Parts: sequence; structure tokens; C-alpha cells
Amino acid sequence: MLDINFIRNNQKLVEHSAKSKGYKINLSQIFELDDTRKSLNREADELRSRRNTLADIAKKSKPTPEAIAEGKEIKAKLSELEPKLTELESTLTNLLKSVPNIIFDDVPLGGEEDSIEVKHWGEKSTKGQDHLDYAMSRNWIDFERGAKVAGAKFYYLKNELVLLEQALIQYALNKLYSKNFIPMSTPDMVSSKVLEGTGFNPRTSDQSDEYFIEGEDLALIATAEIPLTGFHMNEIIDEKDLPFFYAGISPCFRKEAGAAGKHTRGLFRVHQFNKVEMYVFCTPEDSKKIHEQLLDIEQEIWQELNIPYRIINIAAGDLGAPAAKKYDIEYWSPVDQTYREITSCSNCTDFQAKGLNIRVRRDTGEIAVVHTLNGTAISLARALVAIIENAEIKDGKMVIPPALRPYMNNQELL
Repeated sequence: MLDINFIRNNQKLVEHSAKSKGYKINLSQIFELDDTRKSLNREADELRSRRNTLADIAKKSKPTPEAIAEGKEIKAKLSELEPKLTELESTLTNLLKSVPNIIFDDVPLGGEEDSIEVKHWGEKSTKGQDHLDYAMSRNWIDFERGAKVAGAKFYYLKNELVLLEQALIQYALNKLYSKNFIPMSTPDMVSSKVLEGTGFNPRTSDQSDEYFIEGEDLALIATAEIPLTGFHMNEIIDEKDLPFFYAGISPCFRKEAGAAGKHTRGLFRVHQFNKVEMYVFCTPEDSKKIHEQLLDIEQEIWQELNIPYRIINIAAGDLGAPAAKKYDIEYWSPVDQTYREITSCSNCTDFQAKGLNIRVRRDTGEIAVVHTLNGTAISLARALVAIIENAEIKDGKMVIPPALRPYMNNQELL
């Protein structure tokens, strides 16, 4: 969430970023509500101050009839004013939550098709096996029974594919642990306060991607980014302790609202999958550098798995509300002869930290807002797709990437 004073002082920048991201905002309404809030706050503060003065006088001598009458009048005015102020502040907060983060200068303008390739790696194969056909032929996956028990796009993994998934998880966790990330197993549900504070607000109501728990103020998480952001909610962190690097492992649940027309075959787009997520809290001056570091780790992972990829600087119209800049890594699909998204890496600057009141106490004693960043280490369902599609096949068996063999009893084939 952006600070109201920042919005006032940077109105054109905020409007430009919102328009570029595809968000409709009404800053005039926000400013009007803020002015009204300030006026009502001043009036309420003056009434409370006078009430305190009358109370102090009453402690020293018997209150006069005039003072008693004034006290009753103040009480009546506050009982009318305070509910209005509470409702107004709630409305203003909701409007502020609808304002997306500003974008960096080097973010391309336009929609998804305007994102810019900044790097590619690996040799693009022209031959590959369809992951779903191959997995089904090996009795590794069952979508039919998944649909029977939970609905379309739910599935069972079976046999060696389960072992491969677990190897990927262990590989990713060990990789991040060696780089001083703190492993975290997160809650699978969060409150609406954490969800909204993290910035998971859809552009429109029909784009909501979360599963909500009926009768509870809880939603299933779409990514470990959400509970990891909430981990330091309402805290002040000493500057000397930053940065914090976390490696969160969790299931992810997504309705995949708005996914019509997207590639959906097999495991590529499903309602539930596991993921290892990188998350960072840092000082504002370090966030751009750390953003590049997270991208380097993602590249290291896919190079060690020998999966060809390219890096995309995501255009503004394809950014979510929290991100000021985002990179996607897209793996090469030899089956479809195109690149498909497999990881993302975002710098959310202070947007999420303001939404959840996460601050840093500078060495000077000043209190400031931290920056937050996130990046996918391994998204398991899509990682399995990429590996199967790009794997070498010997006598019908799949060659295991060498980086994963230590986690699979040093087997070479599945």
C-alpha cells in the first residue's frame, strides 16, 4: 500500500504507474476523503482535549452545571463523530489498497506482448516428449481420479514422479541453505489482513485467484510469499539484522481465474502444486541489488538442471499490484517450440511492508519502511513439465539431471 503523502507528492507518477499496470484509480476521491478525515480528526482531538480539561478541573473541585452540560454535549458529539471517522478511515484504506505500486523507469510499457527479452541460455532442442503422455505411459500421474475426488485440474502423482518431485524440493532447499537462506515451512492459510496487506488484490472481482474458507477469515495461500510477508507483520526490525533471506516451502492453491486462453495442458496450470519460494526483507538501498541476486540464483538452478531458458523483463501491464519490477524465466518447450513461464522474481519495494506495517530501525534511530522481494526457486508442477520435455530418453527411460541424482540414490535413469 502506498502512503497517502507519497501519493499527494507524486500524483503524476502514481497515475502513470496505475494506468500502465491497467488499474483504474480515482485520486481526487482519495484526496477528498483524506481531507475530510483530517478535518474530523482535528475536531475529535479538540473535543477529547476539552473533555480531558474538564475532567482535570472536576478532580480539583465540584463541576459546575455548565461544565456538566458541556461534558454531556462533548460526549454526544464524539458518539456521533467517532463512528463516522471509523467508517471514513476504512473506506479510505480500501481505496488506498486499490492503488498499485509505482513502476521502475526500466520497466517496459504495454501488455504481455511488450515484455522484453534480456537474456537467453542453453540450446533449444527441436525434439521432446509431451510430459503428460509420457507420464501417463509410465503410470506417474492420474488426472482422472484427481478429478473424481476434487474436480478438474486436480491430480495424483505416482511412483517415480513423486520421487523426482521430492528430489527437486531437496535440491532447491539445499541450494538456498548453502546461500544462507533460512528454511521455512509456512501456514497453508492466511487471514484477509495478510492477504490484502501483501497486495493480492485483483484488478476486478472476477479475477480473484484465492480459495476462501467459508465462515472463517481465512484463505488458502496461492504462494508462500503471502505468509512469509506476514511473518514480520507489525514489527520493527533492527537495521543490523537485515537482510533476512527466507526459503519457504508450501503447497499453493489457485483458482487460476482469468486463465482462459492460456496454456493449460497437464501439469502446466493446475489448482494445487508445491513450491519453494525465496523471500527477502532488506533496506531500501539494497533491494535493486538483491533483486538481481535472486535472478542469478534462479538462473543457477535452471542451468544446473540443464533446462534452456530466457529472461523476460515484464511489461507494466502484466505486473501485479505489489511489484515495481519483475523478471520471468521462461523455459524452452521443445514440444510446443516456444518459451513458457517457469519462475518469476519481483521487487515489491516498500509496498507490502507498508500494507503490513513492517519497519526498520535505522542505526541512526530513524524508523523507516523495509523493502520486500520474492522469487521462485522451484515451482514443482512446471519444473516436472520442463524436465520431462527436455530430458533424454534411453530405452523408454528418462535420464535424471545430474544435479538431482544425489537426492535419488545416485540413479541415472527413471
